[in-house]
Amino acid sequence: MPVIRTHFEFRDTFATIIAEEEDHIKAAKGAMIQARQEIERYIAEDPQFLTSFVPISVRSESSVVMKMGEAAKSAGTGPMAAVAGTIAWCGCRAMVEAGAVYGIIDNGGDIALVSDRPVCIGLYTGTHKGESDIAFVLPPQKRIYGVCTSSATVGHSISLGIADSVTVFSSDPAFADAYATTLCNQIRPDCISCFEMVPDIIHGVYCVAGDWQYSYGAVPPQARAQVQTDTITRGIVYKPGAVR
Repeated sequence: MPVIRTHFEFRDTFATIIAEEEDHIKAAKGAMIQARQEIERYIAEDPQFLTSFVPISVRSESSVVMKMGEAAKSAGTGPMAAVAGTIAWCGCRAMVEAGAVYGIIDNGGDIALVSDRPVCIGLYTGTHKGESDIAFVLPPQKRIYGVCTSSATVGHSISLGIADSVTVFSSDPAFADAYATTLCNQIRPDCISCFEMVPDIIHGVYCVAGDWQYSYGAVPPQARAQVQTDTITRGIVYKPGAVR
């Protein structure tokens, strides 16, 4: 069955949705809009949720807001470090509830997916333009899985680090997003002690800083790939990543 790829924008969310049925894409869009609205309502009540770079106390009836707060507390970041991964998770969950066995949401480089087949995810670091980059070959995922990337050198997202890319693999996209941020803030070629804080929910991490590369945990198999930069989801809040 041919897949459908569509670009989706709502407020500060810029995403690519990939599915086999229009109903699944419609479900994803609706869930992502609802998630963004819940986040915005909570920010109106507590502006710190938007601006804090450190964990804060979060109390809300919204499971979306609480999920962001939980991931941020674990990673030692502000709640918005988990926003893209959480919104992608909401959209992917809605696709699954609509019957999807194949669905991918790339929310500016923070990816939530479920798939009945292997998926090739290209990594664009911005450091080798015009050359072949790498791709991660994920096995089929019956449950929602997260692949999130943070960068200090590509895109507009705030980063306190130096890495070209830090890609995190996790069964929870919100945690993958938050830990991609905190690890990208801290990782240095001469200092990898930050990995001592990584919990079991983070399955693997792949880091690139110039010519330096580092893998931690269970990183999926890699393949050489010419990353198609026109498939990268771009927006105001952008992190590098592309689904092929």
